[in-house]
Amino acid sequence: MKQYKLATWPELPATYHRTVYRRMLSDMSHRYMSAPALMLSSSATRGEVRQFLQTLDTMGVLVDREDESDSFFDTTIRPVGDWLRTVFGADQRSS
Repeated sequence: MKQYKLATWPELPATYHRTVYRRMLSDMSHRYMSAPALMLSSSATRGEVRQFLQTLDTMGVLVDREDESDSFFDTTIRPVGDWLRTVFGADQRSS
């Protein structure tokens, strides 16, 4: 499965000024993300993610690679679990 990362922050057309696209850009500016991970983190549909990635690729601001682990758990589920532990304080001991 491919993963994507931004090489540089792009100037986007007005159609991509929605929060869902900003979330994807933010995630890809920090780390490589797979399409399913982008769908999960931004609540975008598969079509929106696919079209957005194609637009970024056409603009020349997208870097892609093959996922070494190719594990849905490592790229999608684990970050959500980490976030849940942070938000709900599962790692903190109660006094």
